[in-house]
Amino acid sequence: MLRNGLEPWHLLIVAIVFIVLFGAKRLPDTARSLGKSLRILKSEAKAMKEEDGRAAAASSASAPAGSADPAEPAPLHVTRAAPGETSGARPVREGDATGR
Repeated sequence: MLRNGLEPWHLLIVAIVFIVLFGAKRLPDTARSLGKSLRILKSEAKAMKEEDGRAAAASSASAPAGSADPAEPAPLHVTRAAPGETSGARPVREGDATGR
């Protein structure tokens, strides 16, 4: 039934429908925004993996949790809005969502 379901002329029709619906001007902007969002998602996923790896290494190498000094503040790390953008960067203490 769907032996040759997707042929090149089908893709051409889909492309024409997209251009008619969204306009030729908005498509590059939409593709650029989608690409930027995917780069941000990829960098955040990578940062989470690195953070988990560092946390696992630190917890296995550190002393038991009861011996830690509770008066010592948590270390700072910097969160970024997107790779390369420093306008949204701010230092945040571990466990503090507001950064204050």
